[in-house]
Amino acid sequence: MSPVGPLLTATVFLPAVGALVILAFARSDRSVRTWALAVALVDLVLSLLVFSMFDRSDGAARFQFVEQFSWFSVDTFKASYLLGVDGLSAPLVALTGLLGICAILASWHVDVRVREHYIWLLVLQTSVMGVFTSLDLLLFFLFWELELVPMYMLISIWGAGRKEYSAMKFLIFTLLGSAFMLVAIVAVFLTPEIGTFNMIELSQAGTMLSGGVLIPLASLFWMFFIAFAIKLPTWPVHTWLPDAHTDAPTAASVMLAGVLLKMGGYGLLRINVGMFPDQAEQYAWVLVALGVISVLYGAVVTIRQTDLKRLIAYSSVSHMGLVMLGIGSIGITQGTLTSAGLNGAAMQLFTHGTITGLLFLATGLIYDKAHTRYIPDLGGVAGRMPIVATAFLIAGLASLGLPGLSGFVSEVLVFLGAFRAYPWPTALAVLGIVLAAGYILWMMERAFFGRPRERFADLTDANLVEAAPLVLLVITIVGIGVYPALLTEVFEIGLEPMIRVLNGGG
Repeated sequence: MSPVGPLLTATVFLPAVGALVILAFARSDRSVRTWALAVALVDLVLSLLVFSMFDRSDGAARFQFVEQFSWFSVDTFKASYLLGVDGLSAPLVALTGLLGICAILASWHVDVRVREHYIWLLVLQTSVMGVFTSLDLLLFFLFWELELVPMYMLISIWGAGRKEYSAMKFLIFTLLGSAFMLVAIVAVFLTPEIGTFNMIELSQAGTMLSGGVLIPLASLFWMFFIAFAIKLPTWPVHTWLPDAHTDAPTAASVMLAGVLLKMGGYGLLRINVGMFPDQAEQYAWVLVALGVISVLYGAVVTIRQTDLKRLIAYSSVSHMGLVMLGIGSIGITQGTLTSAGLNGAAMQLFTHGTITGLLFLATGLIYDKAHTRYIPDLGGVAGRMPIVATAFLIAGLASLGLPGLSGFVSEVLVFLGAFRAYPWPTALAVLGIVLAAGYILWMMERAFFGRPRERFADLTDANLVEAAPLVLLVITIVGIGVYPALLTEVFEIGLEPMIRVLNGGG
């Protein structure tokens, strides 16, 4: 048991308990909102405690706040309730808590089936927290699948446009990836002399998977990879993302871009690199190729977009390609791998979550007040909505990698790590940053700083509730940009054991 009690269990399940309380006792829309905000605020505090109390000292345990007990046992089939965090997952737990409260505040003006909306948001937060803290493969898979239900509901009920189509497309793509993952998990467990779902044991140096398995290790690697590549998403399995983002409500877009996509990158690092280091190194060139294609394809298609949400969605495909490129930096001469590329990939998961979350929050406010996201119809909005425009501008500049903001740090680390292994593909990927500057600045000029439109003369800026999540994310983006060691040192602690194995250190 964790020395501070069941801290992770409380962090993971508090939102779900809050959802049950709202279901049972909240009678008015006001009480529903108040309960949801209180639960999200407490969960944010708990997630920040997990991050701040994580022991960074030399000699500290790799996995901390570990909670474990036998879940069920039937004959030789045994599964454990096993939670814990390391330097890789602790920052992502904090990210989930931060974006969780932002999603609650972004839903403050929802007036259709209010109780259900907040219940699904809280259940979604529990499922994502569970993915980032589970250290048992079966438990990991259950939390991974749980996320599908609330996100499907949020898009299909509170979305707009072709919301049913987009929700179903999201569900089908994710279920397809989950099918591959389940087969891989079962194959790992049924392998002779393994018989465990324990991810700590499976990722130790001299992994148990290095022996004989029911199916080739390369096949297991690719089964897990397909599931995580779809969720990331990477080209060519990315097509569900623009539709889901475009038609989702603001809160769902914030959670989808901010933390659900990060589940894919986290899975690649935790399982594909952590459990299959030899295969990850062998096929690193494939990851680099897919990453470069995603970066350039996403950037080129983004330039063509005229809908603000669709533009941000395709930019996410481009920026998630950097995660794949950073992970691919492990394809380097054995014994010389540094932490830069993997650290950059992990940093990109966090920084992109805050940046894109801020972009979707600002876009949602623009749509709520101007009733359009069509860029050619917007113009001069900054004069009417200075707070929203400032937040959008900061997020946009962070997205294109402006020094002093968080996006710059993660992108530089990715390029530093990947260039040593694959100089020419990395040089091509850098063009994505040039294109990002183009589409971000061009969009800002047309939507915010163009000629003011008479139809927007009565636009109002963000009020206190609407501005609060914007301020939270701006502070995070600027703070990490100014002092990146707050995250890089923690991520390095989590990634160091993987790097040691890849370098042949055992």
